[in-house]
Amino acid sequence: MALSKTITTETGITVNDAYHKVTSVSLLGKVILDFEVKAYVSAEKTSVYSRGFSCSYDIAGENPIKQAYEHLKTFPEFADAKDV
Repeated sequence: MALSKTITTETGITVNDAYHKVTSVSLLGKVILDFEVKAYVSAEKTSVYSRGFSCSYDIAGENPIKQAYEHLKTFPEFADAKDV
């Protein structure tokens, strides 16, 4: 699972249809999900972007990675991202 979305890096480079992947997940207790998202030019290339996020974790819900992707989609910058 991943998300596809065009981004502009901090250095001003635009990456069309960048491949965004949750690369690490950790649970704090049973209620907080911390995760890192990296963006790649394509699935096979080196990352061009990395950012950490946190959200509430529903222990009875989907697996943690699925919950991380669903949380990302709540941000305006990921609202138009496509599942890939």
